[in-house]
Amino acid sequence: MNIVFMGTPDFAVPSLLQLLEKGYNVVGVVTQPDRPKGRKRVLTAPPVKVAALEAGIPVMQPERIRRPEAIAELAGWQPDLIVTAAFGQILPKAVLDIPHLGCINVHASLLPRYRGGAPIHRAIMEGETKTGVTLMYMAEGLDTGDIISSVEVPIEDSDNVGTMFAKLADAGAGLLIKTLPELVAGRAPRIPQNDAEATYAPNITREEERIDWGRSARQLFNQVRGMNPWPVAYTLWQGETMKIWESAVLKEDGEAADVEPGTVLKTSVEGIDVACGIGTLRLTVVQPAGKKAMAAGEFVRGGKLTIGTVLGR
Repeated sequence: MNIVFMGTPDFAVPSLLQLLEKGYNVVGVVTQPDRPKGRKRVLTAPPVKVAALEAGIPVMQPERIRRPEAIAELAGWQPDLIVTAAFGQILPKAVLDIPHLGCINVHASLLPRYRGGAPIHRAIMEGETKTGVTLMYMAEGLDTGDIISSVEVPIEDSDNVGTMFAKLADAGAGLLIKTLPELVAGRAPRIPQNDAEATYAPNITREEERIDWGRSARQLFNQVRGMNPWPVAYTLWQGETMKIWESAVLKEDGEAADVEPGTVLKTSVEGIDVACGIGTLRLTVVQPAGKKAMAAGEFVRGGKLTIGTVLGR
């Protein structure tokens, strides 16, 4: 059986490696083009490309998979099955129709919840206590295909996007390998999704990265960890961006009388306590403009951030 694997970020690498480890015949890999990365904008290969080349597998990097030349090259590999995981492009019908066993996707949510490109970020930001991975047949819509199998993964308060990416990547790889024999044998189920229960997880916008101190401490705690390690939530201090990497809910409820949300209530070695619309949030790891991320207690020792300062202005 010829398999073509399509994926781009670190999330997809365990699924590819598990296919190879279990002896499946991966005849080619399709991934996104190399992109500039970091402050120096160094052209960097996607993690899936790196893994594929190390394994000696041919790699395609089309800017648009729907272009005729890309479809023709893909068809030339004669795949019986296409497996995708966080590829980053919607597959057109011309691609979906190529393999006789179909195209399946490893999606990082319990569908039909959190369809879209940022399911892990959104689940954490919404305060979910569990998420998971769904293996699904691909259709022309956005994550609308029939479900084959799924696995649930808890979200702890200590988790952020980075830790959940790692947990879900491993869970997805395991689910794929567990389910493939049934699929190849024609015994895999096809469970239609209930569109009435669908929720969506669009990519994070720049405006969503900014902290609104009028929200509750719990909501802001979820926002901070739902954007760590990327794209990272931020507030304004002295007119410049200050990134907030880590935080803790110090007070769950209650409004601070006569204090504007965003007001610094206390600074200490433990962090920076900030009044929210409801409750108090302690900032524990911050990154002022032009500096590296540091413990908030270390930052306040510089004496520039004082009690009464209003963040976000």
